Amino acid sequence: MKLAVPRERRDGETRVAATPETVKKFKSLGLEVAVESGAGAGANFSDADYQAAGATVAPSVLADADIVLKVRGPDAGEIAQLKQGAVLAALLAPHSEKDAPAALAARGVTAFAMEFLPRISRAQSMDVLSSQANLAGYKAVIDAAATFGRAMPMMMTAAGTIAPARVLVMGVGVAGLQAIATAKRLGAIVSATDVRPATKEQVESLGGTFVAVMDEEFKNAQTAAGYAKPMSAEYQAKQAALTAETIKKQDIVITTALIPGRKAPILVTEEMIKTMKPGSVIVDLAAGAGGNTPLSKPEETVKAHGVTIMGSTNLPGALAADASALYARNLFNFISLIVDKKTGALNMDWNDEIVAGSGLTRDGAVVHPSLKG
Repeated sequence: MKLAVPRERRDGETRVAATPETVKKFKSLGLEVAVESGAGAGANFSDADYQAAGATVAPSVLADADIVLKVRGPDAGEIAQLKQGAVLAALLAPHSEKDAPAALAARGVTAFAMEFLPRISRAQSMDVLSSQANLAGYKAVIDAAATFGRAMPMMMTAAGTIAPARVLVMGVGVAGLQAIATAKRLGAIVSATDVRPATKEQVESLGGTFVAVMDEEFKNAQTAAGYAKPMSAEYQAKQAALTAETIKKQDIVITTALIPGRKAPILVTEEMIKTMKPGSVIVDLAAGAGGNTPLSKPEETVKAHGVTIMGSTNLPGALAADASALYARNLFNFISLIVDKKTGALNMDWNDEIVAGSGLTRDGAVVHPSLKG
């Protein structure tokens, strides 16, 4: 069976779906691996690196591929090259790229959307969202520190003391936790907020201060499954007032709130931005989904009311070598689940919750429940 790794064609996408390390692993599964010329250039993997790992490097690799691995979903031209029955695994963004699922189904492709992977312990080694969000949280703080016109840590000098920067992280998921840890390592005073009570302990374990109205409603604001419950209008008003008062004191704000399939929630209003100190920085990790501020613009740095608002939509791509290495290992672990290790043939168990949960198209139809009907 042939596994193909084409070059990414989206503007600014520097990552690659397989590295020389994972090529060797795929070869050990009995797969023939073909890599498109230049596929790894953005992550500093040369064609010679792939050849040394056992891959065939060619100008075109899709037409006869049984398995195709990509970072971002294929464009129309690539879909047209996929053979019927091919398996595709990538970040397919089916909620925003609405035509792609139907096009893949019509082509007879079995497509797996890696962002739909169930968040269960058995799938952790395949969790591309976590591996990429971890790097995004780190890079968000590094970019903010580089843009911020002052030092991050407290410095005591003969000429006087420089106060440490204050950083607020909004949303304590994987990206948020890494942002907290990175900001602390750089010497900032860090606080964080989230709608889930269980994150308070996580924030404090990293040395941050948790910001929330700690009343009885908040303490019971999480379901047994770990999801946030809807909050009353009264609580939301109290929390908004606390957030607004907190933001006034911050030098850097990192926002990370994303809701799959929906526009990102507004966490920082324009009125809040107006109260921030001149020279402050906001890094909006949700800029590509509408933004956590109303002033964020995808792939742009905006200056408004004396505040710099950064809207990069692919921070992991700025760390392409590491992001590709992690992503490629995630994909190898996933493909290992659907390839028979003895025969090297595809063996997809659709009763497996990982396979079923990430399956987007199958047998000429769109099969994922979130997109049906």
